Amino acid sequence: MKFNVNHPIIFVLVGIIVALVIAQSVYFLVKAIKRAKELGITKETIKKTVTSSAIFTIAPAIAILVGVVALSKSLGLALPWLRLSVIGSISYETVAAGNAIEAAGSNMSTTITDPAIFITIALVMTIGIAAGLVLVPFLTKGIQKGLTKIGMKDPKWGEILSNAMFLGMISAFLGYVFCDVGLVAKGDLTGLIPVCVMVVSAVVMAVLGIISIKTKIRWMNDYALPISLVAGMASAIPFTSLFGG
Repeated sequence: MKFNVNHPIIFVLVGIIVALVIAQSVYFLVKAIKRAKELGITKETIKKTVTSSAIFTIAPAIAILVGVVALSKSLGLALPWLRLSVIGSISYETVAAGNAIEAAGSNMSTTITDPAIFITIALVMTIGIAAGLVLVPFLTKGIQKGLTKIGMKDPKWGEILSNAMFLGMISAFLGYVFCDVGLVAKGDLTGLIPVCVMVVSAVVMAVLGIISIKTKIRWMNDYALPISLVAGMASAIPFTSLFGG
């Protein structure tokens, strides 16, 4: 049987896993509603909470959909759907998949036809993100306790350390953006494409944030991320054409 990234068998396997995740979510939703009633919370409050939560999950869902579409050309729909529906992260999955695809001698615009390469990419995406599940139970409590202790002694240093950890995480992705800028010195301008895309996304995010603060429009703040992602991806088209990618 010829391998196909969109083979029905893959969709069935992925569908089973996603269905289990949805079933788990429904189970805890029912348990939460039951517990809320036991605590005497009114039906109107419960309904309003569930409705507002459902509405505001649309924003991150759009960002996830963008990631699925971006990866679907090379990996098909099933694998990105699985990775970004369970514990996947759009910022991680795209980078991990891109690195694995490049290491295999292919690119994001080419559909994977070799099952060995496909499995390798899937393992890279899965094992990398699963490391967090293993490390969090053992390290998070100690780190959080240490930060809280420092924050109680000196709030300023507590805030500095917390921001430093966040910037350290961001730096890993910035390295991926700027890693090919050096090619410009050799006459290859393609290294500027991710930088320009990042700038566009950052500008759009900043503008939406300012508008949200000035106008007090709450939904704009919630949808700033997916809008900036879509804007950045759209800008990649003219930048790729301009810089000869």
